[in-house]
Amino acid sequence: MKQIGLLSDTHGVLLPFVIRALNDVDEIWHAGDIGNIVVYDQLRRMKPLRAVYGNIDGWPLRSQCPQYLSFEIEDMKVLMIHQAGSPRKYSGTCRKLILSERPNLLIGGHSHILKVMHDSSNNLLFLNPGAAGLEGIHKVITLLRFSLDKGEVMNMEIIETDRSTVRI
Repeated sequence: MKQIGLLSDTHGVLLPFVIRALNDVDEIWHAGDIGNIVVYDQLRRMKPLRAVYGNIDGWPLRSQCPQYLSFEIEDMKVLMIHQAGSPRKYSGTCRKLILSERPNLLIGGHSHILKVMHDSSNNLLFLNPGAAGLEGIHKVITLLRFSLDKGEVMNMEIIETDRSTVRI
């Protein structure tokens, strides 16, 4: 069993609220728009990190992170890409990757909107953890924690706080 902390769209800041939420996970997954190499390095020092770059991420991050990741963990095939879209509205790149990679779990970011949806047409679970940073239109800072065990996603938690209450 693996405990996963999933976040996206930190946009160059790693908030104390987010750090506390990631303390007890086995791995951290970041679905892009990390913002800078400092945040990437902080996360990497905390726990094993799997990350993709997002549209705001420049060369230093793109040299460390791929556009997408496809991997297996706990009998689960995972695909992570920043600009995934969402079920019935996937980006062109994401649609092609779904067909070639056949994931059980699809992770996206970019929208700043937390979504947990079953996609029956592609037989997968879609996760977008929302936004864990301060930049953007979102009013609530969100991330997800969950367990993976023998091909199952379990113990899903939405971790959230009102953006107006956050102090750096």
